[in-house]
Amino acid sequence: MKAVILAAGKGTRMRELTNAVPKPMLEVQGRPILQHILEGLGLAGIREVCIVTGWHAEIIERHFGDGAGLGLRVSYARQAVQDGTGKAPEYAKGFVGADTFLLTYGDILVKPETYRRMVDRFDAGTFAGLLTVTGGQDVTQGAVNFFDGDFCLRRLVEKPSAAQLEELRLDGWLQPGQPVWYNAGIYLFRPVVFEFTARLEKSPRGEYELTDAISAMVVSGHRIAGLQIEGRWVDVRDPGVLAQLEREQI
Repeated sequence: MKAVILAAGKGTRMRELTNAVPKPMLEVQGRPILQHILEGLGLAGIREVCIVTGWHAEIIERHFGDGAGLGLRVSYARQAVQDGTGKAPEYAKGFVGADTFLLTYGDILVKPETYRRMVDRFDAGTFAGLLTVTGGQDVTQGAVNFFDGDFCLRRLVEKPSAAQLEELRLDGWLQPGQPVWYNAGIYLFRPVVFEFTARLEKSPRGEYELTDAISAMVVSGHRIAGLQIEGRWVDVRDPGVLAQLEREQI
């Protein structure tokens, strides 16, 4: 299993904290966020990692080098234009080759066993991809996901508005007492995903959205497994979350 980490963005919600460093290099309890992720991947048995860099790419590349200090083989791909999550994985296409790969954003922290559970779930069926979810989040800030009885993806709605959420309730997609599944930002994919990222058009937000490629995969008949995150899941999205992590044991 290989892993691709998307770490190209500046992280504008961190304000002045990311003027001089990329967001994944902000420290949590003495180590960069990205180092926590790399160490977790290593504990899960994943040794080959490609980091897609962009904003202040040299800081990441200089800090981790070839990954030997962490017992990994780390390579890099630079995303020259940060135009959304949909095109970012394509920069690692050569690294991926014909292999299945784990894809994670460079600001998502989970327990290392999450990566192992993902691989086990993926290997238990015939899937083109796997999508992780968590409950109880504000889906207007991410994506809301709907699954069938086998917990395979049926539908995904990116950053739904209040009007869209009401429509989903009226159409029976959202039902009282049922979990609302928020996209957790960690995936497994077979290389077929690149067929769908290649066809992406920009969303109304002016970006290429990875979730649009996933939706297209589902429409085309590809099975995308779902997996609920157990235990800690943290999107280090703003200074408040970063400060809270400094006060907690992770």
